[in-house]
Amino acid sequence: MNVLLLGSGGREHALAWKLAASPMLTKLYAAPGNPGIAEQAELVTLDISNHAAVAAFCRDMKIDLVVVGPEAPLVAGIGDDLRAAGIRVFGPSKAAARLEGSKGFTKDLCARFSIPTAAYGRFDNLADARAHVEKVGAPIVIKADGLAAGKGVTVAMTLPEALDALSACFDGSFGSAGAEVVVEEFMTGEEASFFCLCDGTTALPFGTAQDHKRVGDGDVGPNTGGMGAYSPAPVMTPDIIERTMREIIEPTMRGMAELGSPFAGVLFAGLMITDRGPRLIEYNTRFGDPECQVLMMRLKDDLLVLLNAAADGQLSHMSVRWTDEAALAVVIAASGYPGTPEKGSVIRGIDAARSEGAEVFHAGTAVNAGALVANGGRVLNVSATGRTVGEAQKRAYAAVDRIDWPQGFCRRDIGWRAVEREERR
Repeated sequence: MNVLLLGSGGREHALAWKLAASPMLTKLYAAPGNPGIAEQAELVTLDISNHAAVAAFCRDMKIDLVVVGPEAPLVAGIGDDLRAAGIRVFGPSKAAARLEGSKGFTKDLCARFSIPTAAYGRFDNLADARAHVEKVGAPIVIKADGLAAGKGVTVAMTLPEALDALSACFDGSFGSAGAEVVVEEFMTGEEASFFCLCDGTTALPFGTAQDHKRVGDGDVGPNTGGMGAYSPAPVMTPDIIERTMREIIEPTMRGMAELGSPFAGVLFAGLMITDRGPRLIEYNTRFGDPECQVLMMRLKDDLLVLLNAAADGQLSHMSVRWTDEAALAVVIAASGYPGTPEKGSVIRGIDAARSEGAEVFHAGTAVNAGALVANGGRVLNVSATGRTVGEAQKRAYAAVDRIDWPQGFCRRDIGWRAVEREERR
């Protein structure tokens, strides 16, 4: 099969790494890709927001399957446009991608189909939103309705913080994404990520993970796109997984079909595991980043076979096998992140880091005058496996320490909650 992978981050590098191992693969292309993805795929200069250009490339190169990595093209309808051109796609339709593209849409879906989630209100003006927040009080969660590159959510512990978050949304800090806001009840519990491959009818469980959103050790500081992750998530017990499927995933699949927007692609449920069971925080309609990296490290089966089955509506015949090992990924970010990251500094030691079960996925790199340089906020994902999360953590940080990049930084406690669990056993 000829496959085109769309995207340029660490998630896409992990997908390329796993797709490249498939015996079914004839040729892998990536647009726009990055220097790490170039190790597994032929990079092509293609504006992925130009759907007609992507379709033309697919016809010229006889692409059998397009795998869409990031959320923005999905929300913009690239899946619909490629399918209309007769090109097979792994990824949801524009209507189905509203599960990520509009938090308000998802909350209304939960209300309609009795899916457990936080109580909420939707607002399209600052005055009404302020009045609601002042009535309810803090702690409270403020979310820009649309896509905001992972930065449109504020968990406000005080009323002034909540009001500032509302002002930021309606003042245009998140562009059109903040034209409407969702204000949610603050939930307590432990967060986890749960993934399913979906084909419009069947939802096939596809692993669990936990990530670390805060920039600093001890889960302090501003939220980021994710500073690290590990898999599996210990809090996702067989009972919790069964309840998640029955109470959250399956009603969502039925609901989307009833609305005329059956979901096919990756359904990524961000969950809060409360004392009453799992509750939905939000949906994403693509693989998480850096959760994808740890899932790919643990997946035993051929990824291309699974994605192909999803695109063909054949997941009811499939199963998924995982290694018994844990995987952990550490994000190395550029100085200044999550604010304005410093770009252009030289990175050395990638090859030295790739040893003893460790892998390095490129997230925000470029090549300048023959040298690998930082070209983003989250720049590298150093991933490793081990018999336990603790062992994977030690291997990942040993690999981190082999990388020579003084301008980079990382958290040193990724996986701390799982390691503490292991130590108590």
